[in-house]
Amino acid sequence: MDQIIGEQPEVSPPREPQPKELEAWIGAQVREMRTALGMTMSELAKSASLSVGMLSKIENGQTSPSLNTLQNLAQALNIPLASFFTKYDDKREASYVRSGEGLTIERRGSRSGHVYQLLGASLRNKVRLEPYLITLTGDSDAYPIFQHAGVEFLFMLEGCVVYRHGDKNYRLDPGDALFFDAEAPHGPLELVTLPCRYLSIIASAE
Repeated sequence: MDQIIGEQPEVSPPREPQPKELEAWIGAQVREMRTALGMTMSELAKSASLSVGMLSKIENGQTSPSLNTLQNLAQALNIPLASFFTKYDDKREASYVRSGEGLTIERRGSRSGHVYQLLGASLRNKVRLEPYLITLTGDSDAYPIFQHAGVEFLFMLEGCVVYRHGDKNYRLDPGDALFFDAEAPHGPLELVTLPCRYLSIIASAE
């Protein structure tokens, strides 16, 4: 729409500055730890030699606290300084694997006709995560039994398989899921409808 001469243009109010990601993260950690200890803002501010106003800005991610301030807060909260950053990672990577381009590997105990495609891997907070696309065909000459640390999640995509875990058997049809302790013996027991294809996600402590 054309502006009428002599009429003042409408000015939008200034946007509130958004807190930076790291500052917001640190502020949330300070607030969470303070409330977990049952401390008021006044109590923590006094113990850390800060004003209540400054502590409020820190908790709301509106300022970047100095290393000395963080050290004072850590001492007041009786935690290591590194606790403010333990779960923060400024670099968040993604793994993109196109259909059919997963890394084909041979897992211990696998046989002919068992195709394991590793779709990515992640080690974070000392937890290893491994997603696999598993395809079992009629060429299988034996069914592997696995035992390993951690937990495993299966999601059936195609076909039908009877899957063994410990002393129990589970029939998995498309859309069915199974989550279990991977330290018990487990593996496919019977291929009912071929091909059998399912997603397997293994999580274990490093």
